[in-house]
Amino acid sequence: MRILIVEDEPKTGKYLKQGLSEAGFVTDLVRDGLDGKHLALTEAYDLIILDVMLPNINGWEIIQTIRRADKNMPVLFLTARDGIDDRVKGLELGADDYLIKPFAFSELLARVRTLLRRGKVRDPDIVQVADLVLDLQRRKLKRGGKRIELTGKEFALLELLLRRRGEILPRSLIASQIWDMNFDSDTNVIEVAVRRLRAKMDDHFEPKLIRTVRGMGYVLMDLDD
Repeated sequence: MRILIVEDEPKTGKYLKQGLSEAGFVTDLVRDGLDGKHLALTEAYDLIILDVMLPNINGWEIIQTIRRADKNMPVLFLTARDGIDDRVKGLELGADDYLIKPFAFSELLARVRTLLRRGKVRDPDIVQVADLVLDLQRRKLKRGGKRIELTGKEFALLELLLRRRGEILPRSLIASQIWDMNFDSDTNVIEVAVRRLRAKMDDHFEPKLIRTVRGMGYVLMDLDD
């Protein structure tokens, strides 16, 4: 899941980006209204966290622009403007939720997850392939009944492969979804990450679930797929 954060206060922006990244989201952070509007209109995001008081263009104008452009991603206003009139205005302009600063990160995270679930069939919290069981809510992995510890990036990579099980995922897609970067053919970060993930959840088990498709990418599939 990819989230755009439009927040001009550096400390709050850094806090949001770090917290959401640790929760498994890929995030882009911008501190200027013009940059926020540009990314909202040109990039694909699953959700936008939007401040109201921003340099150059305020949050009210940004949400009006993206709604006029028929961009339907959820928008959560995160702002110090706590008046009832402000909250009503934000929601009437097209926001899906409105949270007032100062805020508890646990509440923000709960609201983000609720917005991402809204309007679609809820993904299961537990995903199983063969004897591999991934608990997405508790962020735990077991295979053959044995607990396996993963780093944050390894967990995100496995979650992506599982959610798109049976689909060949190009390295460029993995790079953008997990590392938030454009794929550079000179880097081997994807290969290294896949090798480390395999060593933990595939090397000592059968069947092997992660497969390399030469010249195309990686796919996670069971023998029955």
